[in-house]
Amino acid sequence: MSLFHPDLLKNSITEITYDDLQRLGVRGLLLDVDNTLTTHGSQVLTSAISEWLENMKRMDIALTIVSNATSKRVEPFARRVGLKFISFACKPLPIGFIRAAKRLGIPRRECAAVGDQTFTDIIGARLAGVRSIQLLPILPERQPLLRFKRRFERYIIAGYRRKQERNAKPR
Repeated sequence: MSLFHPDLLKNSITEITYDDLQRLGVRGLLLDVDNTLTTHGSQVLTSAISEWLENMKRMDIALTIVSNATSKRVEPFARRVGLKFISFACKPLPIGFIRAAKRLGIPRRECAAVGDQTFTDIIGARLAGVRSIQLLPILPERQPLLRFKRRFERYIIAGYRRKQERNAKPR
């Protein structure tokens, strides 16, 4: 298992199904905010994502936010969507994910981090011993550093897809 490859890759959060989570043995989701639940800096959810969150709650999937953003950014958003949060999580260090799993009262092996960045969300999840679900970003980044990292992510995601295709072929 690669440090850089997620357990699952989806185009958007609304593509994650209860069946996907069952296959992974996941009962709790540790959700990133920017470019995962909403666009960078936004406090607004689309109706599709809002509905997806409500469906996950109805299916007894525990949810919390784990973000590298400041409390000033995350707290109003978390309050608006009705979730607890950990801000300034220091991803890819595992501490934010570990704290979030403890807060949910779910073993780390039954949690999955959901985010759009390989170098924070996926590596951090691996280091913390939680599953990982990578999403493609909602919108392209404007920040030079993030745009730079996205170039490398494209190669990592392409490698992940090749690996999935090889594993799917009958032998």
